[in-house]
Amino acid sequence: MPSTPPAVIAFDLDGTLVDTAPDLLDTLDIVLDEAGAARLPREDTRKMIGAGAKALVNRGLTAAGLTVTPPEFDALYARFLDHYAAHIADSSTPFPGLVAALDELAARGHVLAVCTNKLEYLSRLLLDRLELSDRFAVIAGSDTFPVYKPDAGHLLGTIERAGGVATRAIMVGDSMTDVLTAKNARIPSIVVPFGYTEIPAEELGGDVFIDHYDRLVETVEQLLSRG
Repeated sequence: MPSTPPAVIAFDLDGTLVDTAPDLLDTLDIVLDEAGAARLPREDTRKMIGAGAKALVNRGLTAAGLTVTPPEFDALYARFLDHYAAHIADSSTPFPGLVAALDELAARGHVLAVCTNKLEYLSRLLLDRLELSDRFAVIAGSDTFPVYKPDAGHLLGTIERAGGVATRAIMVGDSMTDVLTAKNARIPSIVVPFGYTEIPAEELGGDVFIDHYDRLVETVEQLLSRG
């Protein structure tokens, strides 16, 4: 009889695995300074995170009331990427309980993956700096496949690369984008409250909401047992 494929647990990155807001928003401040715009309140810019660096820069410039030409935007975006890469883990840290939960999931034979709208090279760099990369079989960024979240192809491609199948996979995320991606891929989702969404995490429509990573393993097992 054919063996059952391992379950793949796919995680968003920013706001799900790691609190990346401090380094992302420090970099955005520098870009706004160089563009001649006033810095924005952190309570506003924190909610702009989640769709990738280009969207963050665009949202920041728009909120600051600054209109730039395409070449000017490209230069500011390049400046953002350069500075952020150099300071990607100055203040970013994994959320409480994450590492223990990842270790327990792996010990139970589950395969871990990252499915994020962060660029792949930045995702790898961040996880390398935090010594987390080795825990993930796949790290798929917004540029890894021709499509990205909330397109189901991003998540399904991540699961396939990890050696799994959609019928034995779960998405863990913090935003509506993650929930929609999971729905589009027809796999269950677990929502955590650590991230950067304007909508309260428990109202995003995920299959299960957990408030701490010490609940992750039992929740994963419960969802997998539903078949």
